[in-house]
Amino acid sequence: MRHALAPGTGDPPDLTIGDCSTQRNLDERGRAQARAIGDAFRERGIVFDRVLTSQWCRTRETAELLDLGPVVEAPTLNSFFRDFSTRDQQTAETRELISGSEGRLMLVTHQVNISALTGQGTRSGEVLVIRLSGEGAEVLGSILIQP
Repeated sequence: MRHALAPGTGDPPDLTIGDCSTQRNLDERGRAQARAIGDAFRERGIVFDRVLTSQWCRTRETAELLDLGPVVEAPTLNSFFRDFSTRDQQTAETRELISGSEGRLMLVTHQVNISALTGQGTRSGEVLVIRLSGEGAEVLGSILIQP
């Protein structure tokens, strides 16, 4: 899943993990979008054994507002928007994380990470249902609840 709506692009140059005041964050529409997505999943009886999130505030807040399972930070899901040199390594680590996990797993991450893994772009709050295949991930479907 790409984090819910956080207006803008990228982050300020002084981004510090753990300090939300240095990051682009969810706005009220993004928070409402995350809650609505979580509600839609729960109404259908879908919950997850773990919800993994990058360490950015907007992804963590999205994951928590979904309320679909225990939230765990996974640094491999951190954005590499500013430094694409880590793209291949992080994507390989994400594949290993997915393939080594048991049960239902939700990942909340960033556009660049999702594109690297699936070859497909996403909109804010969009959920891709994937299955690992070959060197990538096969997209089986997508879910989007507009903010």
